[in-house]
Amino acid sequence: AAKTSGRQILEPVARNTAAAMAAAALLADPEDLLLFAPADHHIPDAALFAKTVQGGVAAAQAGRIVTFGVLPTFPSTAYGYIEAGATLADGSQAVARFVEKPNAEVAQSLILQGGYFWNAGIFLVKASTLLEALRAHAPDILAACERATAASSIDGSFVRLQREAFEGCRSDSIDYAVLEKHADISMVKFEGAWSDVGSWNAVANLYPADDAGNRLSGKASALNTRNTFVHAPLRPVMALGVDDLIIVDTQDAVLVASAACAEQVKDAVQMLTAKGHAEATDHRRVGRPWGAYDSIDLGERFQVKRLTVKPGAKLSLQMHHHRAEHWIVVQGTAKVTRDDDVVLVRENESIYLPLGAVHRLENPGKTMLEVIEVQT
Repeated sequence: AAKTSGRQILEPVARNTAAAMAAAALLADPEDLLLFAPADHHIPDAALFAKTVQGGVAAAQAGRIVTFGVLPTFPSTAYGYIEAGATLADGSQAVARFVEKPNAEVAQSLILQGGYFWNAGIFLVKASTLLEALRAHAPDILAACERATAASSIDGSFVRLQREAFEGCRSDSIDYAVLEKHADISMVKFEGAWSDVGSWNAVANLYPADDAGNRLSGKASALNTRNTFVHAPLRPVMALGVDDLIIVDTQDAVLVASAACAEQVKDAVQMLTAKGHAEATDHRRVGRPWGAYDSIDLGERFQVKRLTVKPGAKLSLQMHHHRAEHWIVVQGTAKVTRDDDVVLVRENESIYLPLGAVHRLENPGKTMLEVIEVQT
């Protein structure tokens, strides 16, 4: 959108898709066409997807909310369905109704009847159209998002919504809040391969299976093992003498689950959250407007971070009363402010920032700057 070009809108709390879409529409120009696409979808044929989206532009410009229906390949119980209606002059099809995730028997009957499509949850809509629909069907959500966007702040490339206003917003999906009540909804069918990668079983299916039915990613290995998925992007992980498991190794945590329980990971995360494990809600690697930091190690009296600073970016001026810091440059050149001095610290050099020193880290170069920070 013109007003937020190149920026990312950050929600202070999760409030589902209706609020997220409302905020995006409010921060866009009214005539902008907005494409809302969930982040966990796998669509290998990007060109066909782009062509399909173009097929919905006329309907969206005419003031309709456009959704995309995936041609089903089997009677899935993991997806909602769309019943397609009459073909309209703009080439789209009117949506007759939405069907919630069915049981196996109902899913089978929908496939046999024909005219039903998987609901991909992808929408193309003009900003003004979406705002009008929200005003008609979910005025409380729109009002809360109007307050949150009016008081939003700019933080580098981020737009941060005002916390109190957004926290006060009702959490609801766009399906329940608007679509099931709205009349002018069109569907454009997508006939390519598509997967809602909402579970680790779905992720596993993106990888080829070996003769024993194992699917291995990264540094994974399997011995005397069958029908097991191992995701190992960081270090060697060996599955030995097991069957029907999902094993996921990440920087934050390790998951070992029965393949039959893949849909219950959300429940496991809720349990970890209730137990106070920070890893359930906070990642080790954290993005910032200037780059990112990765918390490599933490002890009783020290912490180690890997800082990645974008070209031309700089951190805020800081001063710490309870810790000193060592910065070791491992890639690029750092411009360091330390009290009244400004020095260049090059690759394989370091600088010490004593307790109480006013300091700042900056990347004056044209390549990424990487620094190992040791806090004591």
